[in-house]
Formats: sequence, structure tokens, C-alpha cells
Amino acid sequence: MSEQTATLFINGSWLPSSSGETRTIYCPADGSEVGVVSEATASDTEAAIAAARASFDSGVWANVPAGERGDFLLKVADEILARKDAFARAEALDTGKRLVEAEGDMDDIISCFRYFGKIADQHPGRLVDAGDSSVISRIVYEPVGVCGMITPWNYPLLQAAWKLAPALAAGNSFVIKPAELTPHTTILTMQVFEDLGLPAGVANLVLGAGGEVGAPLSSHPDIDLVSFTGGLVTGRKIAESAAKSVKKVALELGGKNPNVVFADADFDAAVDNALNAAFVDSGQVCSAGTRLIVQDTIAEKFVDELVKHAENIVMGGPFDEKAETGPLISKEHRDKVTDYVNRGIEGGARLRVGGNWGGPEHEQGYYYAPTILDQCTADMSVVIEEGFGPVITVETFSTEEEAIALANHTEYGLAGAVWTSDRGVANRVSRAIRAGTVWINDFHPYLPQAEWGGFKMSGVGRELGPTGLGEYVEAKHLYENTEPAVSGWFPR
Repeated sequence: MSEQTATLFINGSWLPSSSGETRTIYCPADGSEVGVVSEATASDTEAAIAAARASFDSGVWANVPAGERGDFLLKVADEILARKDAFARAEALDTGKRLVEAEGDMDDIISCFRYFGKIADQHPGRLVDAGDSSVISRIVYEPVGVCGMITPWNYPLLQAAWKLAPALAAGNSFVIKPAELTPHTTILTMQVFEDLGLPAGVANLVLGAGGEVGAPLSSHPDIDLVSFTGGLVTGRKIAESAAKSVKKVALELGGKNPNVVFADADFDAAVDNALNAAFVDSGQVCSAGTRLIVQDTIAEKFVDELVKHAENIVMGGPFDEKAETGPLISKEHRDKVTDYVNRGIEGGARLRVGGNWGGPEHEQGYYYAPTILDQCTADMSVVIEEGFGPVITVETFSTEEEAIALANHTEYGLAGAVWTSDRGVANRVSRAIRAGTVWINDFHPYLPQAEWGGFKMSGVGRELGPTGLGEYVEAKHLYENTEPAVSGWFPR
């Protein structure tokens, strides 16, 4: 077995799949081969879980002082910065996204590790007043145990970092399974952990399809927490599987995110950010602002301007300096987006721009042109369903109340935005939108120190911020009676 295919990291060793199977990774921008990785089996995952369980139970990482665990994460951040070019290139080749976008992702990943490195020792617990001077009552925070992590293909290492950093900060061991199409930056991160001396068995990596390789991470009794980022259908299955052993669950399941534009908004800024909201990373973003909800008095002008800009967006591969957006992740996903748009048109939406796979220069990749559908209504499939592609649907409103009603007319609740120059309107609408993040006169920025997660069917739990660290600890009450005595409750 070549070193190239020994890409599973289990109990401190790089191993091939127990079946000998491999998977070839191709760049979705042009179909070129990126690499060959091991294709794990369920038994490989079980071996990784056993290694994580043994390492956690031994206390080899859990008993390391929190400050030292934090220092380790700061070193991880420094190492990723030192290897940023290699990380960004690997991410761009796996996903097809532009290199500049992948470089930006690396900056965010470094910030994430640094944030959790700095707050790792800020969960000291607290004293509780028991009302009795002879009692010492304390709340302490302990690691959850063994964490199963399943990450998506759109932001492979960023979504992994949101799980890895707090899990390690809290003292857990883990098994991570990245999306089968985009494994390389997670592999590189395991190499960093190994180089920095993380004890064997704390970090474990398995690669392969979710149905076989990922399934034990939600069902196995030795997994104490499962954290998943991905689609609603899979998330439901994971929650159902995890419920059998009553393990902790954290789910981020996507969104159908409203971008509400009032007539008094800064017109040029709102247009520019509406493009960014929907077309960054070809719309393959859980928080993408694909539902444009614009006030009727400016709707025609606004959409015309949006169309004018969208039709000039240049598609291209990771290293095309002229490109402004990249391909979709796979042929299968492009087919889904194509069907999604076609059903929208059949349902009455009007195609204003896009709706195609680009020109002859895009035939080697899985491109889909930035698309705008207007004359949409809240009952259309394109408005209800998450398309996960570069598609904007346009709805209109006349009153503030109607804008709020439209924004909340979704089973999801991950993110949203409101554009207005009236701070009163901004405050009322942002508070009324039922979503985990709401931007005012902006779209997409996030901070590692601010919680991220969704309402409704966008998931449960939070990542980032102090609450994100809190997902990976258990609170324990220690009650000590310093003057024990006979209670006399049952007299002898």
C-alpha cells in the first residue's frame, strides 16, 4: 500500500483502509485529479472510536491543564499560518473555489483556533451559595468525552475548525469524518496535530461516504456527542440515530435566508451585497442570502441593476485571476440546481439572467451561471426549498409587517439581513426575524467570538463564541459537607 493511500489517522498512525479501497478526488473546476485517499469502512470508524475512547478514558488530554490545551491551539494557528499556501491550494483544488476565497477561509480558520486557544481556560466553574457555612458547593465543567464530527464540502476546514478547536480546548477526544469529496485540508490538519505532539488517540480521522463510514459516529454507544453540519434530511437521520443512546447532538442544517431591502436603504451598497449574499462560493453557503425580499417601490429598479451586474460575473477555476466565482462541487449537485431552477420556472418564476452552465470554456467543470428569478411568491418551490446554488429569488413587500412575515415564511432560521437607513426599522425587523444571525446593512461577516447557529429546522446548538465551547463540556455540581453528621431522618 502506498503512502498516498494511507490517509486514515487512527490512534496516532496513518493507515490505509482495512478493505484496501481508495477514492480519487477530482477538482470540480476542470475534472483534473487532485489525489487518491483511503476509503474507510465502518470497522475503520469503529477502530477510530475505540482509540478515541481509550485516549479520553486515560486522561492523556483531558487532564492536561486548560491553559496548556489553549497554548496548543495557538500553536496550531501558527502552523496553519506558516503552511497557509499549501492549505489554501488544497482547499481550492478540492472545492474548485477561487484561490483568493480559500486564502480568506484560512485566515478565518486561524482566527478560530486562536480564539478558542485564548478562552480555553476561561471555564473555571463557580461557587454556589448553599446557605450553610459547612457546605462547599461548586459547579465544575468537564469535557463531554468522545466527539463524533461530520463536516460538509463547501467550507471543509472552516466547518471542521469550528468543531475541532472547542473540542480540543475542552479536553475531548474525537473522530472526524470530512465530506468524501473534500478531504485534503482535514488531512493536513491532522498532520499539524501530529507534528505538534497531540497524544495518540485524541485526534482520529476517517474518510469515506457518510452512509457507511459516518453512520457509527451517531449510533455508537462510545460516542458522547455528535456534531454535524450539512443537509436537513441527513441531520434528521443523525438526530434519530443519536437519540437511541441519548447522546448530545449539535446540528447546523442549512437555511433559506431572507435578505430584506427597504426603499430607504443605501441603493448601491444593497445591490452589491445582494450579489455577495447569494453568489459567493457559487451560492454553496448555508447562510447565503438567496431570498431577496425588496420593497415594491424600488423593486423594478433594484432587480434591473442586479441583473446587469450578475450577467457580467466571470466564472472560472481556482487559479483563473479573472474569475469572480467558481464551479459547483459535482455533476450531481449541478443537476440538482438545474432541476431546482427549472421547477421554479415551471411554477411561475421569471428567469431574468443565468439558468445555464456557462459557455464552451466551462465544459470541463461543473459550472452554473449566477441566476435571478423574479415574480416569485412565498408558495413556490424555489422560495421554500434550499437550492444551495447561485440562485436569487425575488419577492416584494409594501409594509414593514409584510416584510417580517415574508422573512419568517420558512421552516429554516439560520441567518438573514435587513437593509434600511432607519435605525428604528432596523431594530424592529432584525429582532423580529427568527434566525440565529441577522445582519443590518451587511451580509455574511461572522466573528469567532459570536455564536453561530439556527432557529427552527436550521438546527440545534451553537458553534463559536463561549456557547460554542459550552457545547463540548458538561456541567457538574460538587457538593461537599465539611461537617458530616448523622441526619436522624430514620431513627434507630
